[in-house]
Amino acid sequence: MQKPRLKFWDIWNMSFGFLGIQFGFALQGSTMSRIFETLGAEKDNIPLLWIAAPLAGLIVQPIIGYLSDNTWHKTLGRRRPFFLLGAILSSIALVLMPYSSAIWMAAGLLLVLDASINISMEPFRALVADKLPDSQRSYGFVIQTLIIGIGTWVASNLPKFMNNVLDISNEAPPGVVPESVKVAFIVGAVVFLGSILITIFTTKEYSPEEMKAFNGNAVEEEDKGMIKTILGTYALMPRIMKKLGVVQFFSWFAFFAMWTLANPALTSHIYNAPKPQIEEFAKVDENGDIQYDADRVILFNSDQAQTEYEARDKRYNEASDDVGSKMGIYGLSSMVFALLLTFYTSKFSINRRLVHMVSLILGGLGFLLMLFIPGDPEMLYVSFALIGFAWGSILSMPYAMLSSSVDSAKMGLMMGVFNMFIVIPQIIAALGGVVFLQQLIGEESIHAMTVAGVFLLLAAFSNLLITDKKAIKYEPV
Repeated sequence: MQKPRLKFWDIWNMSFGFLGIQFGFALQGSTMSRIFETLGAEKDNIPLLWIAAPLAGLIVQPIIGYLSDNTWHKTLGRRRPFFLLGAILSSIALVLMPYSSAIWMAAGLLLVLDASINISMEPFRALVADKLPDSQRSYGFVIQTLIIGIGTWVASNLPKFMNNVLDISNEAPPGVVPESVKVAFIVGAVVFLGSILITIFTTKEYSPEEMKAFNGNAVEEEDKGMIKTILGTYALMPRIMKKLGVVQFFSWFAFFAMWTLANPALTSHIYNAPKPQIEEFAKVDENGDIQYDADRVILFNSDQAQTEYEARDKRYNEASDDVGSKMGIYGLSSMVFALLLTFYTSKFSINRRLVHMVSLILGGLGFLLMLFIPGDPEMLYVSFALIGFAWGSILSMPYAMLSSSVDSAKMGLMMGVFNMFIVIPQIIAALGGVVFLQQLIGEESIHAMTVAGVFLLLAAFSNLLITDKKAIKYEPV
């Protein structure tokens, strides 16, 4: 028994929750390092402060994948209970994040936020495989990428929109997140929960009995329990997953470098507006601690020092808004990539490996271009547009290649285990890998983007390891 082919709007509705998920990820990716810098973090320590995010994914995604494979709720179905739980927790974390008063608080909320996003996200990947026949899976993952692109672009522009259009201030006292960022995160929380609810109310899942019929009533393996099943899957993962894992390793190392260090790298190299260090302008005691008056207001060395600090901080906040806005271009170009691929794959065959390789090469060149455009913010449109082609492919092609080659009964678990190749490179980067490689090239923070470019090129040529014809070739029906 074959799964019925779905119409465009059916696939759109079941993927729409990704708009909210990407609002959470885009606000995190474009603004989190800015929050850490605002709270006093040194730029070289920022990747380590992000480590909670990939750690949450490493732990949460295989567990959620297993649980969603083995869940059936008479009203919400198999995957939708996890969509709803993750959306509620993520929305709470988004509202609280910009009100963090200390670095440890922001890092803790980042852990909660990323774990919660993962609760929603991984079942979404599995839902595409649940609902669509193999002939429509590339199409389904590309539509997800289209929606992700929309979310990335809109969410990345929210802080600048709040300041420029709604006239909500992007300035704040030292150590306080600007009001424009706070409002942007609240909007993100509302969009996250709302879009997930749209998917929940418009999408019906196949029952366990229907799934068995689609799988030809194949004999199911005995359930050995969650821990043994997950460990067994790690030990016996298919060869295609290992090969794709090499590509994923280099790809996600590159994007983690961008998310964590693009703001300090670009505000200083492109805009000449690095975050001013308050210690250079404020009065400090013999231990180097900042001094405050009776009302806990920072004491500056002079009125001139205060004016200079506020002017530099304003330039930094304006540059940060613009960096976030221009980062959103990679979401926009990934959306264009997905839209073109959606129309093409609905009628024609594609070579998934070739598409992914070319897209990653373009993204690598986009990162490398940043080194050569100091003082020219407009060229960032070109850089991030090229990066968007890589991002659009990363979000669709590996999953399409994998889903064509693994057991559909374990799709949630397989997608969760595959996530290992996403989070391990991020953990290595967070533990000092990206800063170490950057400093091998030079002390300037822009070289973090150079590292990202080199790693995307390595990811591109790693596609040559993939030889499984079923994974490479996509034929429309």
